[in-house]
Order: sequence, then C-alpha cells, then structure tokens
Amino acid sequence: MNLSEKRLQQSLTALNNKNKVEDIQTWLSAALTFQEACKDSAEEGQVVPNDVVRSDIAKKMSYLYELSSNALALTNRIQTTPFDTKSRGLSDQNYKDESSPDFPKWISRKDRKLLQATTTVNADVVVAQDGSGNYKTVSEAIEAAPSSGGRFVIHVKIGVYKEKIKTNKDGITLIGDGKYSSVIVWSDSVAGGTTMPATATFTVTGDGFIARDIGFHNTAGPHGKQALALYIASDRSALYRCSIAGYQDTLYALALRQFYRECDISGTVDFIFGNAAAVFQNCELALRRPRGANVILAHGRSDPGQNTGFSVQNCRITASAEFESVKHSFKSYLGRPWKSYSRAVVMQSNIDEAISPKGWEEWPGSGSSVLSTLYFAEYANVGPGAATGQRVNWPGFHLIGVSDASKFTVANLIGGNSWLPSTKVVFNSGL
Repeated sequence: MNLSEKRLQQSLTALNNKNKVEDIQTWLSAALTFQEACKDSAEEGQVVPNDVVRSDIAKKMSYLYELSSNALALTNRIQTTPFDTKSRGLSDQNYKDESSPDFPKWISRKDRKLLQATTTVNADVVVAQDGSGNYKTVSEAIEAAPSSGGRFVIHVKIGVYKEKIKTNKDGITLIGDGKYSSVIVWSDSVAGGTTMPATATFTVTGDGFIARDIGFHNTAGPHGKQALALYIASDRSALYRCSIAGYQDTLYALALRQFYRECDISGTVDFIFGNAAAVFQNCELALRRPRGANVILAHGRSDPGQNTGFSVQNCRITASAEFESVKHSFKSYLGRPWKSYSRAVVMQSNIDEAISPKGWEEWPGSGSSVLSTLYFAEYANVGPGAATGQRVNWPGFHLIGVSDASKFTVANLIGGNSWLPSTKVVFNSGL
C-alpha cells in the first residue's frame, strides 16, 4: 500500500499542471495495480491467514480501488489529446529525440551515454568479488547510494553474485561486463515456501532504474513453481542488453513505464507478467522446457482506463536449447489474460514454430466475458509461428494495421520516442 500511496500523492501534487496529465494517468494506473496486488495477496492468504480478517481487508481494498478508478476515469476525460482506453494514441511530436532515436526522450543524454558506452564505465562505485573495487557485493553498493535520489552508477565486474536484493532508491544504475558475465542470482520459489513477490532475485521500486550488460537470474528450476528473477515497479526504467532468466514468472513487470532493448528473457509459464506499460524491442524471448505448457505474456490490466499494456516489437520468439528438440511435444502460447482488460501486442517479430497455431490461451476459470474485454493483437510478424489463419476468434483478438500498431510504439505507449530505425511501420504522429 505504500507504493499506491506514493503514486496517489504524486498525482494529487501534479493536478494543477496540465502538462502532467499523462504522468497522472500513469501514476493512477499504477496505484490501481498496487491496490489490486494487495487485494490478491489478501484473498490468497499470503498476508493474512484469518478468513474473516482477510475478507474484511478485501472489501476495503475493493472500495479503495473503486475510488482510485473513478479518479483515473475523470483524468482520462480531461486529457487534451484524444485518448482511446483500449489503445492509446498520443502524438509523438513532443517525445521524439531525432538525435538519439534508439532511446526515449525521458532518458537523459548523460544516461544514454551510460547505456551506449562500450568500454570505459564512469561509475560512482565498483563491485568486484576479488576485492579490486569499492565493494564485494551489489547489495553493499546499492546501500551506499544516497537516499535523496540522483543518478548513482554501479559498475558490477565479472562474476556470479549470489544475492537477493531489494531497493526503493531512485536513480540506481547497474552496468555489468556482459549479460551473462555479470549475473545476480538467487533461488527462492513458491514451492520452497516463499510468497510469489518475495521470490524475486532483484526487486526495484525506485524510479529511473537503468541496467546494462548484466543478468538477473532465478535458479529455482522448473519445479520451483513461481520464482521471479526480476520484480520491477520503477517508472521510466530502461534495461539494455540484459539477461533475465527463470522458469515460471521470470519477469514481474508490475507497473509504470518500462523499456527493454536487446534483452534475453527466458522462462515457461507467464514468464513476462504484470501490469506495466512496457515495450520490448529487439529482445529474444526464449521458451524453456515446461512441466505443462508455455505462456510468454500474462498482462494484468484490471481497469479499462489504465494506460498499460505489453508491446513486443521486432523481437525473436525462440525455443531455447533445452526445449528445441522437444518443442513439438508441448503447447506454447504468446499470451493469456491474467486480468479482465489484459492488453498485449506482438508486432514485427519473428515467431518460432513452437508457438501453437491458435496463438493465445484462455486463463483457467476466467469466463467467456474476458474474451471480449481483453485486447490482444498481432501485426506484421514473420516466421513459421506467425501464420494467423488458425488464431483464436475471440472478440478481443485483433489482426491490426499500421494505425493501431503505431499506438503501441515507444513514443505512444510509454510516452517515449518514435520508432527505431529498423522498424518498418509508417508512423503517424497524429490521430
């Protein structure tokens, strides 16, 4: 609830600034997400074991959720730019930075240099297991970062760092020596008795998180059930050339605006899930060998006014080495609706034949109404798994064109930049 309160307070403070409408939408959407997550935890008995108390908490959370939902609906009404609650369509003209088109404008020039640097790292502190740096653990380095915010750069040298880390500090930047060379690992899992959110190897809720050339792995294995590698609720966060590895629930992209580029993300069941507004560009999404079926995306949009969604753009959906030889023995899907207004788009990506011809899967027990309220779409995909002739015929599934696809770009979905140079879609700056 602290995360929700923070975003509600931000929204209240920004109400008198017309230029902050999009931020307010994002923060209120996040507040709803945090409230929903709290309610889910209570109902599942993760926080409160007593049935009566749990029911009472759930009712109060539902009431609070309704109030926040009303606030978001009002905010959406006063927006000066036309807003489609199913598919955002903001103009990109205020967000482009033609001098550096590969990154959103909200990533400063200084931070872009950090992300793009190939050799020298100008770090505030260095982490090295051999003692050649300022600290031997990543945890110690993050602890040394000022609580007042501001960019704090940590160079993590080659090594496997067996640590479980949780931080709420703003401006943390982790720069490793390679996505599989500098790796943070832990192995907590639901099967091992840990609650789902608490299984994460790395948890970050401070804003402006940046990671480059580093890995976040959960090594609980395929029998660990839910076991998170990365839990991220950081507004305007960016991950570049990172590896995020696990099995079930690998990446919890919980809320707010997130950007992933050239990352390797692997798993089995719902291995990218949450309710963030997140764009995955030029990433490799690798299916691992499951115990049952594979599902890549499980988006958790629970309110039609939330400006959230997952966009998979120009990515490679592949079978990992462990899965390649047996991929035809299992069902694999692009995604399924975790919540009623789940929203996910796969576009301009190369899809392996491991993906089932139907493409998408229902959420068990969700009911048929969800198939009308969700928004799943595909656009201009290629590869043996991209054929759409046998895709699901749900009311909420769409084969979209350029104008709708443009709503899920970096510029429009997360208020960032325009299309990348390699993107083939004609971009329309207005609606």
